[in-house]
Amino acid sequence: MQTYQYPKSQALFQRAVQVIPCGIYGHFSPAPLIPATDYPFYTEKAKGARFWDVDGNEFVDYMCAYGPMVLGYNHPQVDAAAAAQVAAGNCFTGASPLMVELAECLVDMISGMDWAFFAKNGGDVTNYAVMAARDATCRKKIVMIKGGYHGVAPWMQAPGHHGLLDDDWRNIIRIDWNDAAAFERVIQEHPKDIAAFIATPYHVPAFSDSVMPAEGYWKKIETLCRENGIILISDDIRHGFRLDLKGSHHHFGFQPDLVCFCKAIANGYPISALMGTAAMKPMVSRIFYTGSYWFQSQPMAAALTTLQELKAVDGPEKMRVIGEKLGNGLVSAAARHGFDLRITGAPAMPYLRITDDESLMLHQDWCAECTKRGAYFTPHHNWFVSTAHTDEDIEKTLAIADEAFQVVRKKYNRL
Repeated sequence: MQTYQYPKSQALFQRAVQVIPCGIYGHFSPAPLIPATDYPFYTEKAKGARFWDVDGNEFVDYMCAYGPMVLGYNHPQVDAAAAAQVAAGNCFTGASPLMVELAECLVDMISGMDWAFFAKNGGDVTNYAVMAARDATCRKKIVMIKGGYHGVAPWMQAPGHHGLLDDDWRNIIRIDWNDAAAFERVIQEHPKDIAAFIATPYHVPAFSDSVMPAEGYWKKIETLCRENGIILISDDIRHGFRLDLKGSHHHFGFQPDLVCFCKAIANGYPISALMGTAAMKPMVSRIFYTGSYWFQSQPMAAALTTLQELKAVDGPEKMRVIGEKLGNGLVSAAARHGFDLRITGAPAMPYLRITDDESLMLHQDWCAECTKRGAYFTPHHNWFVSTAHTDEDIEKTLAIADEAFQVVRKKYNRL
């Protein structure tokens, strides 16, 4: 197979570093793409499950814009709904009636939730959830999971990151995932001072395997929260609508007080949602929290259509099937070449790791070899599949992966 080159992408990046901090910052940064010379940095266009970079190279995409493209790029019904709303207007002096329709749709869809509040980013609503929990309980401390990710506000980031103060995490307590006993000990150590427990439905740390909840874990956490007046927050930003259209808490059998959604809610249009129980509504209502573009009607139109489409095609089941087909094919290809490929997490958002080299250099090289042949794989973050991925996409991907395994086997002298 031909391997891709990226001269335009590299030239653009050199221009970017002159006028943009880091050239490309945040989670799109080239830093975790190793070696960076094997990855494109700039995208020209996209359709379905594929995108084309500025050099004209075509990729089957397994990051889906880091999660939002749940129905695939340029979905015709979603984009038509968004375009029609823009033609009528997008940012008004006054809320759109679509806000009411979207809230009603979500309340009907998500298990145990009685209201919805809309913002833009996932971090907007995880932060709001914590504010609401503190207001509801008149307590300060928040319990979260070590290695968990809830956004980039100072309290969300781990100690040692630049730009933070000791006070930013003074009231944050981090415990290990799947350790309900640790949560119980924290409650005993800080009686009447824990405002909330926040976690993703299952654990998705970077650079590490995803970990499902242990049997009975969520029920134990829920019970401890109820017994001690602690607000239970489910951060469903990444997982939401990929595991269960009623919410990932429904999938795993627990009932939170607050649920945070973003990413897949509108297939790439900027909107997030905080949902909660009737008991939490008075506390949320009295907190002033807003944004200049949070009332845009275009993303609300896109979200309504996205949710309707996900329901019509049974999106979670479709992604499970295609994800299992991809994962099983890659594991078999690895085994044929003498490698052990480990896959953790749900098939709709798997984390992959070649276990034969603990340094992960072999895995990095394999992902890079696949990417420069047209299957976009990142080495240290969970992947995403969409309802737009087809059998043809999977077949092409497996052929690319097979050739990439041949290359790394030769490089690492693996027989």
